Amino acid sequence: MIKGSKIVLGPLMPGDADAMFRWINDVESARLDYAYRPTDWNAFQGWIDSLSKDKSRVMFAIRRIGASPIIGFVGLHSINPVHRSADLSVRIGEEANRNTGCGTEAILLALNVGWRHLNLRRITLTTLANNERAIRAFTTAGFAREGLALSAAFIDGAWHDVVTMGILRPIPD
Repeated sequence: MIKGSKIVLGPLMPGDADAMFRWINDVESARLDYAYRPTDWNAFQGWIDSLSKDKSRVMFAIRRIGASPIIGFVGLHSINPVHRSADLSVRIGEEANRNTGCGTEAILLALNVGWRHLNLRRITLTTLANNERAIRAFTTAGFAREGLALSAAFIDGAWHDVVTMGILRPIPD
């Protein structure tokens, strides 16, 4: 377990699957970062099963300290050992747990894993330009805006711009 002041990052557990499946299939949550496309249980279970076999991905459950229910997940994926880079993604599942600092803390803890345990040099992400809450969390965690892809995502019947953000390891190699 990786402990912060509000949350801990730890392994995904079998009991987490129901909540994660619900969040992935929630149209309101989907609007925050991707086009809604329902996922069936078999495809979802296949994705869960593939996580432990995929060496280019590290995924953590986010839980509040002292509580067992999962409130979200954070991961580093597309890990490239040659370029020492990865992409970051984060999801806080329920609206009640958003805007509480848990997402920002999960991002900071995941960055620490990337720097200290995976020896990464660079971590990037993309987010919708209108997702101000996510951009604020990423900026607070140290990410800088690197680019803007105009009309790059078709979400809920409209085209949206996509922001690319990145962060370099804060300590010299």
